[in-house]
Amino acid sequence: MSAQVSRKRAGVFGRELIVKAIGDSFRKLSPLWMVKNPVMFVVEVGSALSTAVAIRLYVLGQPTVASFTLQIAIWLWLTVLFANFAEALAEGRGHAQAAALRGTKISATAKRQVGSTWEEVAATELRRGDVVRCSAGDLIPSDGTVIKGTAAIDESAITGESAPVIREAGGDKSAVTGGTRILSDEVWIEVTANPGETFLDRMISLIEGAVRQKTPNEIALAILLAGLTLIFVVVVMTTEAFAQYSGLHLQLVILVALLVCLAPTTIGGLLSAIGISGMDRLLRHNVLAMSGRAIEAAGDVNVIMLDKTGTLTYGNRMATEFVPLPSVEVKDLARSAMIASLADDTPEGRSIVALAKEQFGLTEPEDESEPPVYHSFTAQTRMSGVDLGSRQVRKGAPDAVLSYVGGVPAELEGRFGEIVDGIAHQGGTPLAVADGGRVIGVIHLKDIVKVGIRDRIAAIRKSGIRTVMITGDNPITARTIADEVGIDECLAQATPERKLEYIEQQKAAGYLVAMVGDGTNDAPALAAADVAVAMNSGTSSAREAANMVDLDSNPIKLIDIVEIGKQILITRGALTTFSIANDVAKYFAILPAMFVPIFPGLEALNIMHLTSPESAVLAAVIFNAVIIPMLIPLALRGVRYRPQSAAITLRNNLFIYGLGGLVLPFIGIKLLDMLITALGLVALR
Repeated sequence: MSAQVSRKRAGVFGRELIVKAIGDSFRKLSPLWMVKNPVMFVVEVGSALSTAVAIRLYVLGQPTVASFTLQIAIWLWLTVLFANFAEALAEGRGHAQAAALRGTKISATAKRQVGSTWEEVAATELRRGDVVRCSAGDLIPSDGTVIKGTAAIDESAITGESAPVIREAGGDKSAVTGGTRILSDEVWIEVTANPGETFLDRMISLIEGAVRQKTPNEIALAILLAGLTLIFVVVVMTTEAFAQYSGLHLQLVILVALLVCLAPTTIGGLLSAIGISGMDRLLRHNVLAMSGRAIEAAGDVNVIMLDKTGTLTYGNRMATEFVPLPSVEVKDLARSAMIASLADDTPEGRSIVALAKEQFGLTEPEDESEPPVYHSFTAQTRMSGVDLGSRQVRKGAPDAVLSYVGGVPAELEGRFGEIVDGIAHQGGTPLAVADGGRVIGVIHLKDIVKVGIRDRIAAIRKSGIRTVMITGDNPITARTIADEVGIDECLAQATPERKLEYIEQQKAAGYLVAMVGDGTNDAPALAAADVAVAMNSGTSSAREAANMVDLDSNPIKLIDIVEIGKQILITRGALTTFSIANDVAKYFAILPAMFVPIFPGLEALNIMHLTSPESAVLAAVIFNAVIIPMLIPLALRGVRYRPQSAAITLRNNLFIYGLGGLVLPFIGIKLLDMLITALGLVALR
């Protein structure tokens, strides 16, 4: 089974993942691990103190108070374990993916070039710069670049796609990945990675989270949560002083419960899981991010640069219309165009034949008395066609066809020029057709926009992102295609220097730029972009310059990457909003319960009419614990992303997660208080 298929079947709550995550939750109780999360570390310290106090109270013969204290301690420990479980579950999904990929790393041998001979060595002995030879059936032993030959390669172990790909020396399809298999022919490969540094090694390390670095926003939020927790520690310490001044002695467990409920434990417990699951979601789209910073930047980009050919359009010009000259029937033009294209095996030639058959029901001519003589397209003639006896049919560049037939009659020059110029101004390519020594019309070839791409572009623009089309076409053609797709701006006749200059201009203006590339000529621009996605089928230099690699080599996936990045930011913001609102509601449960005995007037704040101070505190602590596992699916799957402005997203977050986080605790704590009272878990005063 391929790695991709294994990843897709892993699921969020697979039985094996849950069992392993439960075990990891207890292993993560080590203070050396917990200290990395200050909020949950404080909860763990409070759990330990509460447990110690409960044991002491049992020893001193105070079972009623000890029972209440022990219940608080148990739920505090569960709060820590639930937070650890969320992180362990997110990591477990990554470990499962890494195990599937590690299965593709088997001990292999390679034929390494030594002078004019070849020696067989273990793949682990290969170093950067070595040259190896691989034939049909061989595993490619390491990452490299094809320097000689062409071969079909099975990359399903990495990408999950069963269709073979072609890799050849030179150009932008020369990079190969260790662990893939040669299906046919033979190639010479120059190794580009040392052992432990291959693409597969990096994938496994990143998936397992061994080298995952927290993003800037994640670090900033962690610092904020730690600061809030420190403030609440001071608040709780001073609360005891105020209580004693008022003649009230607060139990230590009550103070610990107050601290835990005040601290932002909900987002503190889920923060790591959100970050880890972000990389997991990218991997499920077959995209490898080299750092968490790249994923976060994808959610913040303001400008997306997309190649026209192969990204916005299908990459092959297609015949869309036959435009005849006066006195020529369009069906006769279509028949001549089809005859001239019968031996043209290019996508353009096949589309001409298909259009003629579709529009007019034409059939291929039967064999003539004399065998046809076909003329292939050449850079010199810029035409192709066929000779049927004395009949000569040609199609090609307008100026080349005019030169071949000696021009058009004077009365048709104006009309012919109008047709050719009109097609060019529409962003198409005109092909003149000549039959029997005279020009009879023009074929309109056009870049066909991919189905649904206009809607995708419109959706991404709703989020306030400016789209830029990169193309080598002339400005008129480029602008026409850009208008058809709905692109904001086009960079025509783009050279590597122009791409780099444009990115630097945008960054200097304060924008974050994302782009896709696969060739060596894209490497400078990829290195400069904030989010740079390289195609796995591209050159090694492009993959090294990028901070993400698309294993499927699908350029349009950049839009998916941006949407995933935004989903991560929205999820983190939504759960942070919920956590803060959630804490506010818990104040109304605990604070009145603590001080009503000495300040009866505070009973007015007991708007939930909780039974007793003890039941109120226990209900708040239980709710604080159980809300974490309830939110784990949301943290792992992410809040649904909808293309909309930042203002609308903020409004929706405040309404759904702010208001929801405020209302849900009131309902939950009240129900828990009723259940605690009914079960007699605390002594009533």
